[in-house]
Amino acid sequence: MTESERLFARAQAVLPGGVNSPVRAFGAVGGTPPFIQRGEGSKIYDVDGKQYIDYVCSWGPLLFGHCPQEVLEAVRKKMENGLSFGAPSRVEVEMAEMMVSMLPGMEMVRMVNSGTEAVMSALRLARGVTGRDKIVKFAGCYHGHSDSLLVRAGSGVLTDSLPDSMGVSKAAAADTLTAEYNQLSSVESLFEQHGAEIAAIVVEPVAANMGVIPPQEGFLQGLRAICDRYGALLVFDEVITGFRLAPGGAQEYYGIQADIAAFGKIIGGGMPVGAYAARRDFMKQVAPSGGIYQAGTLSGNPVAMAAGLAQLSMIQDRGDRLYQMLTGYAEKMAEGLEQSARENGISVTVNREGSLFSVFFHDGPVQNERQAKESDTQRFKHYFHGMLSRGIYLAPSQFEAVFVSAAHTQKDLEKTLAAADEVMRELAGLQALQQK
Repeated sequence: MTESERLFARAQAVLPGGVNSPVRAFGAVGGTPPFIQRGEGSKIYDVDGKQYIDYVCSWGPLLFGHCPQEVLEAVRKKMENGLSFGAPSRVEVEMAEMMVSMLPGMEMVRMVNSGTEAVMSALRLARGVTGRDKIVKFAGCYHGHSDSLLVRAGSGVLTDSLPDSMGVSKAAAADTLTAEYNQLSSVESLFEQHGAEIAAIVVEPVAANMGVIPPQEGFLQGLRAICDRYGALLVFDEVITGFRLAPGGAQEYYGIQADIAAFGKIIGGGMPVGAYAARRDFMKQVAPSGGIYQAGTLSGNPVAMAAGLAQLSMIQDRGDRLYQMLTGYAEKMAEGLEQSARENGISVTVNREGSLFSVFFHDGPVQNERQAKESDTQRFKHYFHGMLSRGIYLAPSQFEAVFVSAAHTQKDLEKTLAAADEVMRELAGLQALQQK
């Protein structure tokens, strides 16, 4: 028995499913998850001493890979002065100033502790500002695990084939309306029925929790126009896209102004963090300035703020060169995977936007939740374990993104594509046997 297997057995006795977040349990792909001991650059190392090229990158925050010295040094210095105060500190102000300077149209920001908190608070702000109750979300988009948003959600909910969650009351979900991603007509229909009651549309600008599904041309612009027509607010969930697509996130990348935006992941540099931002007159309605209440004991935690500030500073220092490199990496990977699958007669669709991409074992386009769910998850399972056995660590679900980082190298990419070609040949062999 490996050390990871021993730890997983112990974990299952004291943690639900042996994990603290469902997808980590390998439920969709089977097997025992490797327990990770340390990370460095583009690599992670498990408790059994195995090395992997990491394309999970803590589910997106590690834009510069594991343990970049600038972030580690900022955290060390801040920790020497204390871990948490429950009182204001200088670094909170510096972090907020930097975010506001980078994000188009966002004039004030409130720090929270996770992406779930950020989106939940953003929607409370939208309801408070508009005086309306209903929210429109999209099937397959994941916005955290708050009750009202676990309706046809993505990520682990989609991975485990759960339409929503037990324990969510009908009342909590009653004001959540669901449309189809990339289908403006479904949004128009909801507004025709409920327009005067809808406070906001919340959307992942690039859907990245049912696999990566980019917005079709005109989709985000259409959402902006519908919100303007009906007096609703457009809320961008940029927990994944924020500071990954561009220094100003999806708003800069697509040239579309959201009314409220939620952030997480990259702004913590690997530490737990979240934030939501909007124009000044909206944010001044948040307590203690206004009557929309939101609070958090660890919000603006100085260690998390120091890590995030260091990472955003690195983004500013590298500028366009960073995003050109990351996009180039993802493009090379996507093209190589498509070529390997094609040469081996395996049906795949590789969706990519900027440095985000995913591989669907699907014959045809994947533009919404329905098409994503048509993917061959058994083939993905074989692909995942084939890659893992060759030292490539991918998200253990068909419905998650691949994250590249500035720490990845051309050698990493070449090794990954070589491994993928071997696995595609294995899949071709299995396919031939099944066809006999």
